[in-house]
Amino acid sequence: MPLAIFLPLAVPLCVTVGARPVAARLPPQAATWLLTVAAVALAALSTAVLMLLAGAAAIRIPLVATLGHMSLQVVRRDDPASLSVSVGGTALLAVATAAAGRAGWRRVRALVTAARQARCLPGSEQVVVVPDGTADAYAVPGWPGRIVVTAGMLDALNPDERRVLLAHEGAHATGHHYLFTAVTHFAAAANPLLRPVAATVTYTVERWADETAARDCGDRRLAARAVGKAALASADRPAPARRRHVVALGIAGPFLRHGATRLGRALGLGGPGPVPRRVAALLAPPPRIRPLLVAAVAVVVLISSVAALDAAIGLHALVELAQARVFPSRS
Repeated sequence: MPLAIFLPLAVPLCVTVGARPVAARLPPQAATWLLTVAAVALAALSTAVLMLLAGAAAIRIPLVATLGHMSLQVVRRDDPASLSVSVGGTALLAVATAAAGRAGWRRVRALVTAARQARCLPGSEQVVVVPDGTADAYAVPGWPGRIVVTAGMLDALNPDERRVLLAHEGAHATGHHYLFTAVTHFAAAANPLLRPVAATVTYTVERWADETAARDCGDRRLAARAVGKAALASADRPAPARRRHVVALGIAGPFLRHGATRLGRALGLGGPGPVPRRVAALLAPPPRIRPLLVAAVAVVVLISSVAALDAAIGLHALVELAQARVFPSRS
């Protein structure tokens, strides 16, 4: 098994470092799709190489080698991964599987709960106004999704800004943005190096909704003002009023997990908060597709894919060599 097996475990750092520039320079819809696909692919590839390491550890067990008709001496001599590395990979695989399973279960449960809540909201219209003095607005996923707006948020905005608000939340509901955040957080659970990527996707879906609202309303400055006012109004709401559903998305922005924030700072990804960046982006011309950025992310995923495939071929060759020693006629 070649040493390239370790490459997919480190490659996600490249996308982690590049996630914020991708979010800033690409149209948010394209950035969301690109980062989501990259995160899923890299998480799958890193999990695959951990499975290969677990396989390398398994064939070192005398009973497994005997059942597989392999020469244990050949396995120990020709496998470039030491026993400690193989065992460590097995342990990491167990941790990643447990974390991904837990994250997947929590996300599915949250989606089901949110869908049930959406059906139970009063009225039959998509927009539900809650007589609450605190300022809040968010889209609840469901079949169909619903938009919840408090009276406090409506009071904080003028009629034109309310149109931006509803267009923003409508974009979340019709675009099923919660699926992108759910999938990337699932990938980040399998590979913690991808947590800043998941946090960036949470930002890009907000930018996606911002751009949709700005296009629908025909005024980017109005959209920027509405985003800023909504965020300021919601910042004053008491803690108990903050939405608890991890799948809810709103114009005021998400509440990012501290773990992702700390990791992002450690990688030098600090800077202005999400809302100031969103306002600044709306005050600037709409971003355009940059093929070089897309190609760079694609190359990173391709490198990881080739390395994982090479490692799989190497492990297969090692098994065949070990079996050929037991049954020379097979060679």
